[in-house]
Amino acid sequence: MSLNINLEDAQLFIRVVELGTLSAAARERDVPVSQVTRALARLEARCGVRLLHRSTHGLSLTDEGDLFQSAARRMLETAEVLHSELTGKLAGPSGWVRVSVSSVIAQALITPSLPSLYQHHPQLHLDILADDRIVDMAREGVDIAIRTGSPAGDTLVAREIGKLSRALYASPAYLRTHGEPRGVEDLAGHHLIGNSASLVLNQWRLGRGREATTLHVSGHTRTDNTAVALSLVREGVGIGRVVNIVAGPLVARGELVPVLADLTAETPVPVYAVMLHERQRLPKMRACIDHWAAWLTSAAFNPTVSA
Repeated sequence: MSLNINLEDAQLFIRVVELGTLSAAARERDVPVSQVTRALARLEARCGVRLLHRSTHGLSLTDEGDLFQSAARRMLETAEVLHSELTGKLAGPSGWVRVSVSSVIAQALITPSLPSLYQHHPQLHLDILADDRIVDMAREGVDIAIRTGSPAGDTLVAREIGKLSRALYASPAYLRTHGEPRGVEDLAGHHLIGNSASLVLNQWRLGRGREATTLHVSGHTRTDNTAVALSLVREGVGIGRVVNIVAGPLVARGELVPVLADLTAETPVPVYAVMLHERQRLPKMRACIDHWAAWLTSAAFNPTVSA
């Protein structure tokens, strides 16, 4: 006996499970809740079992529903990989790729790389979520998350695509008003830009050799957004710790000035492209990640900034 499972119904079932409610899945697809309910009823009728428990407390998987979810994910993955491979041989990687990335890295990596990415792969389309928070990739339908640091999770696969380094910068206007620090100890008398969301970004490694020390910054001004932090530095609010690939073009245009450049003692951190395990084989994912890995390692994208 054939189950004759509709792939669209199976995909909808998975999103209902990920989002937790029928109404959330309906809003995401811009359809009535009744349409989602009918799709689930069709699935349960074809499977001959109940897949979800429905109660006032929400939805939960039955044992059969848990089994079906795993099988449906494999089925959809196989279908998408097959479609991508077949169409890719003719037109190249295609389709939408949803990318989660911090605001600053979106400006520094994703935005400038898009013209050449689209030139090489004209059938690709990107949906960019520029936010500093760590997203729930399955729940929010994210294909690729660009992250620094070691990603965690048994369901995730990470590929290192490059490294990023940070240093201290200020605007010319700030330095004219407050003077330029000559040593690490001088920073105590300056306005420093802190991060209220990630404490590790407030640990500034400065000094030479064995004399290097970690300065724990509380901040004269704080923000939870790296793009806002960069804006504060550019507007002369204070001295901030900025990713070098972002600061390089601004230094070249005279908008930023390196601060204590010869005392920066930070080790570059790896940048990862993180994917859900079941989606890593898709050609559209490989195309994006290969492109960004090449972009990050290119000489043009790693400007040398000197004081």
